[in-house]
Amino acid sequence: MGISITIVGEKNQADLSSVLSRAKEDLSDTIPIVKPILEAVRDRGDLAVQEFTKRFDGLEVDRFFYPVSEWKGSVPKDLQAALEKAKENILTFHSAQIPQPVDVTVSGNKLGIRYTPIESVSVYAPGGKALYPSTILMGVLPAKIAGVPHVQIVTPPQKGGLPDGLYAAAKVAGADAIITTGGAQGIGSVAYGTKTIPRSEFIIGPGNKYVTASKIYLNGLGVIGIDSPAGPSEVLVIADDSANPEWVAADLLSQAEHGEDSVAILCTDSKTLADKVALEVEKALNERPKRGEMKRESIEKHGRIFVFSNLESCVAFSNEFAPEHLEIQTKNYKELFQKIKHAGSVFLGPYSPVAMGDYISGTNHILPTAGASRIYSSLGVMTFLKRVTYQEVTQNSLEKLYPHVKVLSEFEGLDEEHGNSVKIRLPKK
Repeated sequence: MGISITIVGEKNQADLSSVLSRAKEDLSDTIPIVKPILEAVRDRGDLAVQEFTKRFDGLEVDRFFYPVSEWKGSVPKDLQAALEKAKENILTFHSAQIPQPVDVTVSGNKLGIRYTPIESVSVYAPGGKALYPSTILMGVLPAKIAGVPHVQIVTPPQKGGLPDGLYAAAKVAGADAIITTGGAQGIGSVAYGTKTIPRSEFIIGPGNKYVTASKIYLNGLGVIGIDSPAGPSEVLVIADDSANPEWVAADLLSQAEHGEDSVAILCTDSKTLADKVALEVEKALNERPKRGEMKRESIEKHGRIFVFSNLESCVAFSNEFAPEHLEIQTKNYKELFQKIKHAGSVFLGPYSPVAMGDYISGTNHILPTAGASRIYSSLGVMTFLKRVTYQEVTQNSLEKLYPHVKVLSEFEGLDEEHGNSVKIRLPKK
């Protein structure tokens, strides 16, 4: 079957619309499933977490909280070096995001902004189809740069214990602890806190639909703050006839490798490139069988190649799609980049595959999906900072501005107290 190729024209606009109309996974049936789990964890704490861990993970666990400082293991030197280099690059890029305090004089008054960190954060690291030490670095390091006092990892328990690679990533990133519980019970345990699991004020990181539903539900109750809700991973590649079809195919498949529901789209103005990429995708599926069934299902169900009449139409489609990852592999990629309005992270030129951002370049791979880049940004230092505004009003300014306060408070019907709280500060005449 292979990846589908569509020549875009007036007669197949519905085909485009079906791709553009994707939405975040419908969680209406999932929230009723996680709700009693979350309530049980809230009410019965560690005991409920133990019961759900046995039911869903098949493991009997009597301990969930592991200080990272307790880990005395080691990992191969090349893995340690890779983690350290990734940390160096992530720190460099994210340190540049630290905002500066603001002081400004307005109508004679000193106004300003200062930033304060969230007090405690949990970083969810999935443990199902793959293990993600890289997610630990991406989540913990920006939080630490922001000054969050306590950062803990939440990850499902593994038979035989957690791999040293996860511990090594947690230690390199500076995490304080690892909490070995996953799914809805894991989210509930850090949202409410238990006797042995510290409560967090904010939780980030991708997970399955039960994790996402739990985060959204608890956030709606005001129990915990969350990042943008996560959906299937996705990439959109804009390429012209200068692109290497083998490289483009590899980039599409790198997203398909995440899961059966991952989305991989190529937009091009070259039918020749489209045909070559389709052939390279099929060739790679046959030659690289690891996760083969998963990759093929993703490509055949959610992989698409659209051939537009020009690159401007490719950009227009991308802006409507608002992808998580956007690659631009064209001769004029810098020019096209200036026209991009919505994307989680953009990869420019032929030597910038998404995998560089996933692991080592320094940007963050925790990104908005399913069109959420229209309103959300990538995870960064600002995710963990709160803006606190302040004002210091002078007596002279209060006198000059009171007439306006009087008018506005009377119009709103709040002059008796709002207006009066200013008026009583005026000099007696």
